[in-house]
Amino acid sequence: MSVYTGATILNQKVITTSDISRPGLELTGYFDYYPAERIQLLGMTEISYARKMTMESRTKVMQKLCEDPITPCFVISRYLPVPEELEVAAKENGIPVLRSKLSTTRVLSKMTDFLESQLAERKSMHGVLVDIYGLGVLITGDSGVGKSETALDLIKRGHRLIADDRVEVYQKDEQTIVGEAPKILNHLLEIRGIGIIDVMNLFGAGAVRAETDISLIVHLENWSPDKQFDRLGSGEQKVRLFDVDIPKITIPVKIGRNLAIIIEAAAMNYRARTMGYDATEAFENNLNSLIKNNSN
Repeated sequence: MSVYTGATILNQKVITTSDISRPGLELTGYFDYYPAERIQLLGMTEISYARKMTMESRTKVMQKLCEDPITPCFVISRYLPVPEELEVAAKENGIPVLRSKLSTTRVLSKMTDFLESQLAERKSMHGVLVDIYGLGVLITGDSGVGKSETALDLIKRGHRLIADDRVEVYQKDEQTIVGEAPKILNHLLEIRGIGIIDVMNLFGAGAVRAETDISLIVHLENWSPDKQFDRLGSGEQKVRLFDVDIPKITIPVKIGRNLAIIIEAAAMNYRARTMGYDATEAFENNLNSLIKNNSN
């Protein structure tokens, strides 16, 4: 994407919606409903139609497109030539014009995804987010329970850190929650007794990741003899983040337990479930079959 005109005023424009408008009807003169607050994207169809218009009609329509100063910008795909009338009207009304070498469909898709991620409502959560075998696992628990130390062990086992201590989450679509680190905490991990360590400098670029979809929440809880923990995995829990339910498991923390290996196994077991194999269900079926055989 390159700035064709209006580079000096680009930072003054405000985008409030992820919706993108392709002003095809407007080129025909229909302005009863013109979403001026959206980015206006012109592709091959719009530019080709504009070429066939008379100069007088084109000037009138381009002036009308640029009348409302809340329009963030115009984007022209495929590096198509910018109509002179649009360039003049945009300059007069303080609206930048940008160009991209990508096709209209790809520009539309990329801009929509970017704007949805940037404009989405965000929530800050206490925890550690790690990529384990391609699954985003959010490790939660009380302060001092060992979340960061467990994440460090997972990183040494080849997995990737996304965020430590604070995780910024937002809803990407109807089924996806994305987590990322606040900029100030990128690639950093706090280990009690050592302090702050830079994971990327110590373990390499392959040990970190900018963001990931959150697939599973693992809650670490100090073990207590009075507390009943799920032993078979049949008591499924859910945590609702925005409009999406995320599966949650609770793991008791006790001296001698290797939490990194347990969480790694939990991630693999979750992936097996999503692929159609449920070990708990298989065990219960085997148990029922054994009881039936013994009864006979």
